Amino acid sequence: MIMELLQLILVWIGIYAVVNISLNIEYGYTGIPNFGRHFAVLIGAIMLGGAVNRILMAMLRIDGDLITGTTDLVFKANSLFAVHPIYGLVYFFGSLTLAFLFGALLGALFILPSARLKGDYLGMTLLAIGEVTFLLAYYTPSLMGGYYGTAVPDPLAFLSGSNREWVFIGLVLLVMVLVFIFAEKLLNTPFGRLLKAHRENEEVVKAFGRDVMRIRIKASIIGSGIAALGGVLYGFHALNLISSAFTRIEWAFYPFIMILLGGRGNNRGVLLGTAIFVTLKVLIETYKFQLVQLLHIPFEPVWLEYILFGVLALLIIYYRPEGLIREGQILTGPIKRLRDGR
Repeated sequence: MIMELLQLILVWIGIYAVVNISLNIEYGYTGIPNFGRHFAVLIGAIMLGGAVNRILMAMLRIDGDLITGTTDLVFKANSLFAVHPIYGLVYFFGSLTLAFLFGALLGALFILPSARLKGDYLGMTLLAIGEVTFLLAYYTPSLMGGYYGTAVPDPLAFLSGSNREWVFIGLVLLVMVLVFIFAEKLLNTPFGRLLKAHRENEEVVKAFGRDVMRIRIKASIIGSGIAALGGVLYGFHALNLISSAFTRIEWAFYPFIMILLGGRGNNRGVLLGTAIFVTLKVLIETYKFQLVQLLHIPFEPVWLEYILFGVLALLIIYYRPEGLIREGQILTGPIKRLRDGR
């Protein structure tokens, strides 16, 4: 039981950390209140469950539509990956690459109508875009199986049991580390300072001749591309994709809580906030019935998680708005050399 909990915590830390770093680029650094973060995550899932599944069906000569043909697809693809592991790894990393490219492209397209908005209006517009995409995916089975869902071949079909789980966790954490390094390298540059300047005062950025709309589009391209990776990783974790799993609570509001908990504008804080939040979430989901009985809580256990995390969000905003780790200085190359006395 403890080992299964540890595996679940680690895999969710990896998946959520990828999504949270993407949101931190947009919200923490650039100041874009993207309450529609689930849009980009869902795009990644659609690319895996819709586009990549269809490509594999064509390659393996499987007839039928997406819903009826995936059973045969999973059997044939898993049999192939079990014999040729390299094909499974190509499938894994190829799906991530495709999701990143399409997530970045659609992130740029969907930020265009709202890029001139500010503050609350921008946040509400992005939330609306995310919700429309969610409903479209749910009621359109041809995209990703709709409310029926669709199965996903296992890229690690050549492994079994706990070996498969640990290798998958290793791959997820590898993607997380690569995303973290990329974000750190990117944001500790003059571009990172430009994003923070946009967050603090758009008028000053305009006064220096910078195009605010272009800055938002660039941040959205990077953030949406990275967030789409989270949708693919979730699909490979569940090996089944259904649109109802990509709600705004799980993939938009929870990431905001994790960023606020760890400290916005700070990728290390985001990792810390993600680790704490995910650990609490998994433990609450696992032992919620015992907690309700122990504490004599007068409501259904299913609501316990939402209530506790709602209270947590209020406590963070009121008592520790800067998060557990305060935002630090951006260390570009020249600043590092000056600080080191070179």
